[in-house]
Amino acid sequence: MSAEVGTFFALVARDLRVLRRQFGQFLVRTIMQPLLFVFVFAYVFPKIGQGFHGGSTGVSFTTVLVPGLIAVAINFQGIQAVALPLVQEFSFSKEIEDRVLAPVPVWVVGLEKIAVGAAQSLLAAGVVFPIVYLVHAHGAAPSLHIHDPLLFAIALVFACVLAAALGLFIGTVIDPRKIPLLFAVVVIPITFLGCVYYPWATLTPIPWLKVLVLLNPLVYMTEGLRASLTPELPHMPVWAFMLALVGGSTALTIVSLRTFTRRVVT
Repeated sequence: MSAEVGTFFALVARDLRVLRRQFGQFLVRTIMQPLLFVFVFAYVFPKIGQGFHGGSTGVSFTTVLVPGLIAVAINFQGIQAVALPLVQEFSFSKEIEDRVLAPVPVWVVGLEKIAVGAAQSLLAAGVVFPIVYLVHAHGAAPSLHIHDPLLFAIALVFACVLAAALGLFIGTVIDPRKIPLLFAVVVIPITFLGCVYYPWATLTPIPWLKVLVLLNPLVYMTEGLRASLTPELPHMPVWAFMLALVGGSTALTIVSLRTFTRRVVT
């Protein structure tokens, strides 16, 4: 094993050890958002007679919501796990200076952050499944089945990488003084316009919005998971979201590594 590869895995092991020590905090920040969504839409609304449905397909709204909630957990965790610590490291903690002293090119340090962020996003996705199965009113349980395991695995992995790469990009270009605006200007709009609560295909009556949301990476994460978990619902063509997930994660990884290197060097 080369020194670069050994150093890379040493950095990964260090970050995973920190995650293990802070696993309680990780669970809290991961669980709260999907838990509240599921509690309101799958438990409270059916109990008070305000349940939704999945349109003409007759699929329950809980089933429609699950792929979106998984995608939101992935996206939120990827951004939070990479961007927020990175902003701190560049501003007051200066920990990034110690990391780049490792005997590897600077971009390897950024790649390690993407890898650890993607791993945390994958864990976050796994946390959502028991929540949606356990928290619901009688008769409002989601109907889920992994119809295409390979498609599901590919969409899941590349969604995690895309979210982590987005986190690295945001963390290297945002001004630390403006970090409070991150969730108001980036995360919240991405969530509400990410086809979480409705399939992308149902936006046909609003053509300008259907085109505009294609700029949102969360749309492709949600549609990829929806195609493999709830194929009975209308969804984006497989080639389209796969091209966006694979191509987008690759391109954004390259761009974010360049912005990371530029930020460290300067």
